[in-house]
Amino acid sequence: MDKNRVYFFDTTLRDGEQVPGCQLNTVEKIQVAKALEGLGVDVIEAGFPISSPGDFNSVVEISKAVTWPTICALSRAVEKDIDVAAEALKYAKHKRIHTGIGTSDSHIKYKFNATREEILERAVRAVKYAKKYVEDIEFYAEDAGRTENEFLARVVEAVIKAGATVVNIPDTTGYCLPQEYGAKIKYLCDHVDGIENAIISTHCHNDLGMATANTVSGILNGARQCEVTINGIGERAGNTSLEEVAMILRSHKELGLQSGINTQKIYPLSRMVSSLMNMPVQPNKAIVGRNAFAHSSGIHQDGVLKNVQTYEIIDPRDVGIDNNAIVLTARSGHAALKYRLEVLGVHLSDERLDKVYKDFLDLADKKKEIHDDDILLLAGAERTQDHHIRVDWLQATSGIGMKPVASVGLDIAGEKFESAATGNGPVDAAINALRQIVRRHVTIKEFTIQGISQGSDDNCKVHIQVECEGRIYYGFGASTDIVAAAIEAYVDCLNKCTIK
Repeated sequence: MDKNRVYFFDTTLRDGEQVPGCQLNTVEKIQVAKALEGLGVDVIEAGFPISSPGDFNSVVEISKAVTWPTICALSRAVEKDIDVAAEALKYAKHKRIHTGIGTSDSHIKYKFNATREEILERAVRAVKYAKKYVEDIEFYAEDAGRTENEFLARVVEAVIKAGATVVNIPDTTGYCLPQEYGAKIKYLCDHVDGIENAIISTHCHNDLGMATANTVSGILNGARQCEVTINGIGERAGNTSLEEVAMILRSHKELGLQSGINTQKIYPLSRMVSSLMNMPVQPNKAIVGRNAFAHSSGIHQDGVLKNVQTYEIIDPRDVGIDNNAIVLTARSGHAALKYRLEVLGVHLSDERLDKVYKDFLDLADKKKEIHDDDILLLAGAERTQDHHIRVDWLQATSGIGMKPVASVGLDIAGEKFESAATGNGPVDAAINALRQIVRRHVTIKEFTIQGISQGSDDNCKVHIQVECEGRIYYGFGASTDIVAAAIEAYVDCLNKCTIK
């Protein structure tokens, strides 16, 4: 193993996809997996096969579609889990089973009602059992961040002797301080007999905003694999961002550490994942946020104009932001649209491209310029074609000194309905009209509007989170009309909570 090489283990399609409402279908997962392969990740965690038939099938199909990265399947330290993971990996060219168990006293006592010795025995047994199927075994010590170091070292040493090739040290709750997490990795390097026979992996969560700092601290203290997601997506506050770690290693050449990441493909992949998962990227997000390379302060602007390095440590082109990219307009042809989609990692059949091109022309008639997010939205527009509830038409009226009113027509399984209502604004009025037709107790918990460009003809995206019968659902809509986008997002939620 090259001691100066940091391996990137991407779990966007497993840990990242656990965010409620952000699940992808198999075709979309393959699209992301191929883009991850192009990005240069070393390992793709494709799913948790025993959790659902969909996850199992996704691991199978990603294994067929991807050539050189290792395909990893997650399991618990349970023989049936491992059997199913091995079956799902049967077509993978390079395969890895990722198995493990909680090691903190909290997990041992409250989750497993067991003892340390029993946990140690189960860990070893799981690794030995998985070794029957594949050579490459990764063991995770769940909640390692809160596991006492001496016991963690015993577990790590035992699983390496049992055949583990990678040992994952997760900060599952995002609790550790960077120096604490780095010291934990160093303790393992110094106290585990045979540690040189395995790669130590980081897997940090962002509950306290320290996922990237902890990951880098782990790398500086001997870890050589980092488990990350695109845009830092994941449960709760998310996981370590791939793009942040990759650019830290690239920017700090004095560390002498390399990776196989083609950083120029970061930004397009970030946009793809954001679009497919309906997860907006916060404008001030490091590396890939809209404002990551924007300068509003007069002092900063003056410095950048004189020498870009005064306030920019990263060339935007190094992450794939090309200021000279082709601008698409109503006069652009099939070839320009196809080229831009392929740059973004989207490959469409001729039939599908024809449909997207027609939608593209319709949008281009409304907007002066079409941006990357616009065409990613168009490429993913088929998501509504199987909806049980559809909007036939919508009319909203509002203005200064008048009460906002909206009328809406719905098609529910082929049956037509109409309603009208007033509200505090046109969006509120339209949603009130919808509620009069679809009488379900739905509470809006979050409502987010995100513009794509900065013009008055902007194609905006609306994300809505609702609670229905105690469950959370996410909806998404996009249009040059804010009211229409909001209603599309609300109807998306209604479809998800109506058909379970």
